[in-house]
Amino acid sequence: MKISVCLAVFNEENNLYECLKSVESLADEIVIVDGGSSDKTVNIANEFRAKVIKTDNPANFHINKNKAIDAAIGDWVLQLDADERVPAELKEEIQKGIEDNQYNGYWIPRQNFFLGRFLKKGGQYPDYTLRLYKKGKGRLPAKDVHEQAKVEGEIGYLHSPLLHYRDRNFSHYIDGLDRYTSFIARQLYEQKLTINTISFIDYFFIKPFFWFIKTYFRHKGFTDGFPGFIFSLFSSLRYPIAYIKFYLARTKEKL
Repeated sequence: MKISVCLAVFNEENNLYECLKSVESLADEIVIVDGGSSDKTVNIANEFRAKVIKTDNPANFHINKNKAIDAAIGDWVLQLDADERVPAELKEEIQKGIEDNQYNGYWIPRQNFFLGRFLKKGGQYPDYTLRLYKKGKGRLPAKDVHEQAKVEGEIGYLHSPLLHYRDRNFSHYIDGLDRYTSFIARQLYEQKLTINTISFIDYFFIKPFFWFIKTYFRHKGFTDGFPGFIFSLFSSLRYPIAYIKFYLARTKEKL
């Protein structure tokens, strides 16, 4: 059973080497769809003899992830992001799961790095993600950036975590928040959300309040200390920020 490691990347020279190094002994092939990187991303991919497909960089990067999945020729697909790492324990579990061949896919727990530590609560661990599946049995719907793959048939669970170094510093987190809220604003625009008092209250007060309560108290984000509080607070702010961007887009349209 051969494994294809698939990624969609854009200007990931600071992450890609460590990611590919972590799967070098696991992957029978590496497929990378590059969205027009201007840094050394493609050079690093070539160091690992990856199959590189160059294209544009859509706002929903799951479109490019599917291109990588479609180009894979392995029996199994392991889909990763460039800021993720596969530790030795997880590699062993992946190999055993594939050899057992009991399932068409596997959920993998993920640890998320934020403000100098891996979050353990707040709904951030175990952050199960469906990244390993048989070729032809799994694919991304490509409708939302936080969606999971759809896999035909039975799905199992692995236990060793995938390491996610998305936010090594707060500036990087803010950059990601800006991109994500722009994506949400586009969704609101396409859905033709009505701008009125009800939607304003919903996005400025109700959604942020319940998200903060859910992550900080119900899922015990407070046990992660200051990073847990900041995560709950700023992730709740995605709602009013996205609404503001949507409002500005609609106002500009009317002008």
